[in-house]
Amino acid sequence: MSEATDGTIPAGTTPAGTTTVSSEVVEKITVAAAKAVPGVAELGGDVARFFNSVLDRVGLDSVGDASRGVSAKVSGSDVTVNVVLVLEAGRVVAEVTAAVQAKVIEALQGYGLNVLAVNVDVDDIAGV
Repeated sequence: MSEATDGTIPAGTTPAGTTTVSSEVVEKITVAAAKAVPGVAELGGDVARFFNSVLDRVGLDSVGDASRGVSAKVSGSDVTVNVVLVLEAGRVVAEVTAAVQAKVIEALQGYGLNVLAVNVDVDDIAGV
């Protein structure tokens, strides 16, 4: 175990060893949090949704679902996530995206992660 120059133990390190969290885990947590926000119809951009609809039709409906529409960058316990979503028609963009950011931050912090940013890209509106 290494110590920082000031004698403190770096983030993600305990006397018992180190802990790392993969970007895939961060993406799964983010997907679950974002889908729970009212006004989010689905996740993913046009291309991702097209390919996933093809997979759904051929019986591979769970392939790609875990991180659909989300990417994450992890550095130690610091995370930055990008979320691409489709809004339900009639929703206020700023309200839904702020709720997504808050819900994702809350979920990731609940796992002991330090959220640097949650970037939300609204790609489409469902039913329009």
